[in-house]
Amino acid sequence: MSGWPLFRAVGEAALQVELGDRIDDAVNRRILALDALLARDLPAGVTETVPAYAALLLHFDPLVTDHGAVEQAVRGLVPKAVAGVLEERERVIPVRYDGPELHAAAERLGLAAETLVERHLAGLYRVYMCGFAPGYAYLGSLDETLRLPRKLEIVRDVPAGTLIIAGAQCIVTTQTMPTGWWRIGRSDATLFEPSLAMPFLLAPGDRVRFVAEGL
Repeated sequence: MSGWPLFRAVGEAALQVELGDRIDDAVNRRILALDALLARDLPAGVTETVPAYAALLLHFDPLVTDHGAVEQAVRGLVPKAVAGVLEERERVIPVRYDGPELHAAAERLGLAAETLVERHLAGLYRVYMCGFAPGYAYLGSLDETLRLPRKLEIVRDVPAGTLIIAGAQCIVTTQTMPTGWWRIGRSDATLFEPSLAMPFLLAPGDRVRFVAEGL
């Protein structure tokens, strides 16, 4: 697509590189591949990289470098950011499909609850990005027949481990939090354990399969 990459200064100490403007599997793979390339040899002064759906944010020390120098370093890597650079792990997450909105979601979709569960289990999902809360991994892409808009009502105090869906994505919550997504199940998997050296089970680029418990 013409016009990419696009570089934007974010304050005095960050630069954002954009490779697209929508949720797209190929674009996200290039973002994660670029992030992996940078992790091997960070440009001077860059302190952290944060990947998202179609963009990568680079934080840097303004006493060491500046926006122009970081852009120059990253621009040279963009053509090398191909899917083969990225190592994809596969994770399996057990789920009990007994969420309080499972049947309401199925009815809204015109499906039996059992059909919703079967189609959700059949998916192989990718972690597009993490954000909003520690270890909170946005998984896509949901079967087109299971896509629902976010609800108008926000539910508070949704417990950690709740499987939620909305749009083309699903998430297993990692902390007690509010949500406007549809709660269709629950998992006992530990996705976030702050006492560990690697506290997050899922990382951008991982593939995720769900397996049913209690059926």
